[in-house]
Amino acid sequence: MRLERYGDVVVLPVMAAPAEYGEHLRARIDPLMTGIGPVEAAVSLTAALARLEATGQAPDLVVSLGSCGSRVLDHAAVYQASSVAYRDMDASPLGFERGITPLLDLPAVLTLPCPIAGVPCARLSTGANVVSGAAYDAIAAEMVDMETWALVRAAQTFGVPLIALRGVSDGKAELKVLSDWTGTLHLVDANLAAALDRLTDGLQSQGLSLLEMTAGPGQDPAQSPVSETIP
Repeated sequence: MRLERYGDVVVLPVMAAPAEYGEHLRARIDPLMTGIGPVEAAVSLTAALARLEATGQAPDLVVSLGSCGSRVLDHAAVYQASSVAYRDMDASPLGFERGITPLLDLPAVLTLPCPIAGVPCARLSTGANVVSGAAYDAIAAEMVDMETWALVRAAQTFGVPLIALRGVSDGKAELKVLSDWTGTLHLVDANLAAALDRLTDGLQSQGLSLLEMTAGPGQDPAQSPVSETIP
């Protein structure tokens, strides 16, 4: 794990699985590897941020990079998560809206910054299950993953903002074997690196004020995503 500095901004890059960490990202970052799923993500990032804070090295920003599933978005393309929901949380028998954590003053959907010009935004749903086929019908988001909600909550605890970049690895067809996920990851790696370059350029020139930008028309998921495979 290595903290990165872009201008005045100290960034902690975070990823879940080594399979998503290909040659293009390896040339740019040495991320915290959390492991897969919301529990591992929360434990790993919380521990890392606590250690960094204790030594006076707390980052200004967490950047989460990885893959996601989507039935509707372009495969291998990269999107900024404009929001994240926790699909595992269901206390509706007690009268709470599905997705609301009881006795926690937070909405079911958390808004995330989308500051990267030219990279489209889409909504994200986090849960501990791999989503495939008809399971997408129950999800009110364009993307699914297994870590982002947990990462956001850990970062919030330390007062650190988080940006989530996700490359679509699967979802068009039913998942049957591991290679249905890993087969696209070399392209996701290249396109995540391209999106990261755009982010770091913005942080170099604008600092954390970049996070105050709102998604413009060119960042709508219907527009062309970052999918410029790096040679």
